Amino acid sequence: MTTPIHPAAGFESLPVTTAFLGRTPDVNVATDRTTALANLAPYHTIALARCGLDSIPLVTAEQVHGDTVTVVHSPTLPFFHLGCDALITNLSDICLGIYVADCAAVWLYDPVRRVIGLVHSGKKGTELGIVPKAIASMNREYGCLASDIVASISPCIRPPHYEVDFAATIRAQLADSGVSQIHDKKICTFANPAEYYSYRRERGLTGRMLALLAQNSDSNIAAAK
Repeated sequence: MTTPIHPAAGFESLPVTTAFLGRTPDVNVATDRTTALANLAPYHTIALARCGLDSIPLVTAEQVHGDTVTVVHSPTLPFFHLGCDALITNLSDICLGIYVADCAAVWLYDPVRRVIGLVHSGKKGTELGIVPKAIASMNREYGCLASDIVASISPCIRPPHYEVDFAATIRAQLADSGVSQIHDKKICTFANPAEYYSYRRERGLTGRMLALLAQNSDSNIAAAK
């Protein structure tokens, strides 16, 4: 069985590798999050290799539905960052990863200063402004200008299957922050059970999609297929 790999909208011609790993067929995920991720791990590992990302560290976040942004300064430990929902870096030798099952993953890239960011933004994180705070952190740490940043919003739950259109709020937050290059295919995870997991549709017993973002190095990491 093969995990489908979808690129982030609007990033196809940029010197980064993006991926959104969808539902892996025939894997038992009707369980708790830890067990579901363990069951998916071998297939996600294969998908990382297909994307050309298996030779660099995968850095992920705890994702506590908060507004903390972590700056990744080194490709060494820790590969898992506690208490945060967003990761930013100017390194090209690591891959950022965010797990979602109805919340949005938001890819950010500044091609001028070569800085990447990956954000977990659901209802609570959006209310707390995690995406604008990630953009502010990119400016503070690396001098990024919002006008240079390209942003893309992953498939996530949307009305009428959810009472809050937090994806629309994220788009507004990006625009208010000064980002004009905003991409969103407006795909709903709940409405596409064959393609995506949905925490709400499956009442919490489900798998997770994995969003990936890596800045291509001089060795020219292969684009996701």
